[in-house]
Amino acid sequence: MANDLKGGDKDTLVAAYRLFNARDIDAVLALMHPSVVWPNGMEGGYVHGREGVRAYWTQQWGMIDPHVEPLSTEMDAKGRTVVEVHQVVRDLNGNLLQDSVVHHAYTLRDGLIERMEIE
Repeated sequence: MANDLKGGDKDTLVAAYRLFNARDIDAVLALMHPSVVWPNGMEGGYVHGREGVRAYWTQQWGMIDPHVEPLSTEMDAKGRTVVEVHQVVRDLNGNLLQDSVVHHAYTLRDGLIERMEIE
């Protein structure tokens, strides 16, 4: 990842991706603000709060196997941290469903992820 982030924010986001890929849901949720707003990439809209993210990911991981690796970061004009990620999604049998580069835009508050948007 690029070095254009403040150390703490960069560390938080790098850890979040690592923990997500490891399916360590409790640890990654601990990096989120209690009132986090998270995109529902499968159905549209957003889920709210840590328990909303937990329910969404639990449902998602029961249907697909996503893996995301951060490639680079930059700050956008809105002050969000935009992370370019390589996203590979497989079905539960290991068949490739998607292999693409996407952008995730984050707002952090008090060192915690407050909002994420898929660009």
